[in-house]
Amino acid sequence: MLKTRKSDIMEDFHGTKVADPYRWLEDANSEETISWGKDIEEECKKYFSTTEREEDRNRLTELWNYPKFFVPKQVENQLFYQKNNGLENQAVLYRKDGKIEKVVIDPNLLSTDGTVAMTNYSFSGDGKYVAYATSTHGSDRQEIRVREISSGEDLSDHIQWVKFTGISWAPDHTGFYYSRFPEPGTVSEEDESNYNKVYFHKVGTTQEEDKLIYEHPDNKEFLFHPAVSHDEKYLYLNVYYGTAAENRFYIRELHSLHPFTRLLDEQDAQYTYITNDGSIFYFKTNLHAPRGRIIAIDLENPERDAWKEVLPEQVDVMDGIKFVNGQFVIAYLHDAHHQLHVYNKDGSYVKKINLPIIGTLTEMSGKKDEKDLYFGVTSFLEPTVVYHYDFQEEKLEVFAQSNLPIDTSEFETKQTFYRSKDGTEVPMFITHRKGLELNGGNPVILYGYGGFNISVTPAFNPAILRWLEKGGIYAVANLRGGSEYGEEWHKAGMLDNKQNVFDDFIGAGEWLIENKYTRQGKLSIMGGSNGGLLVAACMVQRPDLFGAVICRVPVIDMLRYHKFTIGRYWIPEYGNAENPEHFPFLYAYSPLHNVKEGEKYPPVLIATAESDDRVVPAHAKKFAATLLEKADKESTIVLRLEAKAGHGLGKPTSKLIDEWVDFYAFLDKELG
Repeated sequence: MLKTRKSDIMEDFHGTKVADPYRWLEDANSEETISWGKDIEEECKKYFSTTEREEDRNRLTELWNYPKFFVPKQVENQLFYQKNNGLENQAVLYRKDGKIEKVVIDPNLLSTDGTVAMTNYSFSGDGKYVAYATSTHGSDRQEIRVREISSGEDLSDHIQWVKFTGISWAPDHTGFYYSRFPEPGTVSEEDESNYNKVYFHKVGTTQEEDKLIYEHPDNKEFLFHPAVSHDEKYLYLNVYYGTAAENRFYIRELHSLHPFTRLLDEQDAQYTYITNDGSIFYFKTNLHAPRGRIIAIDLENPERDAWKEVLPEQVDVMDGIKFVNGQFVIAYLHDAHHQLHVYNKDGSYVKKINLPIIGTLTEMSGKKDEKDLYFGVTSFLEPTVVYHYDFQEEKLEVFAQSNLPIDTSEFETKQTFYRSKDGTEVPMFITHRKGLELNGGNPVILYGYGGFNISVTPAFNPAILRWLEKGGIYAVANLRGGSEYGEEWHKAGMLDNKQNVFDDFIGAGEWLIENKYTRQGKLSIMGGSNGGLLVAACMVQRPDLFGAVICRVPVIDMLRYHKFTIGRYWIPEYGNAENPEHFPFLYAYSPLHNVKEGEKYPPVLIATAESDDRVVPAHAKKFAATLLEKADKESTIVLRLEAKAGHGLGKPTSKLIDEWVDFYAFLDKELG
């Protein structure tokens, strides 16, 4: 059993003394932390040396080997789209002119091991250039380059210090708007993710020549997402404070030198630009409508009492909107799956576009004055199928569809509803082989997330097919904290309501056991990031309920999470332990601070990555060290440290397969 040095650090939180004996593991570059990491890797290798993995590796490789299609974008009578032909580490960007398909950008050529990913791209309106962003080793930090499409050559343009930005081209195609952070070394380390600014980059110039468009030094924590309006007359800024769902909206005429008008500056709700008709701007908002509605604001008369409601809140959640063919195409969430409806600009109902399966819309693409709509639909048992809808012909047809190396008709997905601890009804999807016997002996992966206004809707993962083949059940619980039922559902699982999320997840596990899908020794739970926090908290609160835990890139130390990289962005969701009103509920569920001495915990595989600059690996390391110290010595604790990988952004296919091979080796061993 690995022994880890303990320090005597003690911190006072509003009169409560809290020990932090493994704080030294937060210094990723110290010799002691590096040495500890090597020791833990050896322990991990030793654990997996006793497992069988080749059969899973071979089968997962077969299951991953199918073409993967993405929704196309139309630019100047050409279609651009991404596609992965099967086992490519990264999807390739193609251009289709007529029937001829040509490669525009192949990210697989940017590194030998596939760990450089293309994370964003944007075309100039004339189709001459594409600006594209890349990330190395899964980092949130990105670099933007410009490629001339006709020659296939990159220009000299090179933009650095970018995170989370959009790329929006000017109407004259000479350059684009983007946002970036300060150059490292020009500010203190803690401010390297502050002082976001908006710039204009002119093609063919250096980054030093970029024109500053907007900054807000009085609010250094604001984030800006610049974009040009559909009529190309305005530049607008979506302004965010961390991951708060509420945002601000600033705007000015594109070539004006006047200050931006702070059209929406109260951060009282979510406002999403849909389109505009001259000075009249259409927004999706949850102001006084937690499930969403459409409003119109006239820039020439922007007072709130002059706002007009175009489409009121419906029973279902207004999730995604695209303005195509002069109409609103709206994806509504109905019990955690999408339905597609069309409305006129005055809010009058037109029709429903019937989706072929119960699933998730992955993306929609189309232009405001054109008749073509492209969208993708996926489910637990079907990879993304791309459809083309012709508004003029009112015709829906398949644009691109995969042929899988497995017949998924032998499996089925059903949706059930169960009651959480406080009586709230929570939906859950369950996927398994048809004719499953409910004898309480089936192995289960129960997955959840529950946070940040993110809905967990049906999604295809080839790795899950392997689990189903092996006789397993895959269950996904739609916990509070997401947006499956709108902003009220989100708020019921954030800040001092976070315990509801854990109760919902525990309730899902209990329901699966009570209804004979499985038993405690066969029930595993899985989650990543905020979902890693979820499974860690549930494991600590109910160690008797689960047979195994896979805890991926988790947030664990809820008293200090905001001190690492971009952790401060999550304060609106989680709270801040330095606030005396927040400390009690954070301390009550923080997994790091609730590990009990001598407790027998279920086997846990904690998976993190050394290059994760979103949820730093110190969370996972401190959690593993604490469990190794305090848990009953019969408890199995495995820490998987991955090199040259981050939080998951752009992870190459080869690493995804490696990861799932280890997950299944762990589950096979621990669930028997």
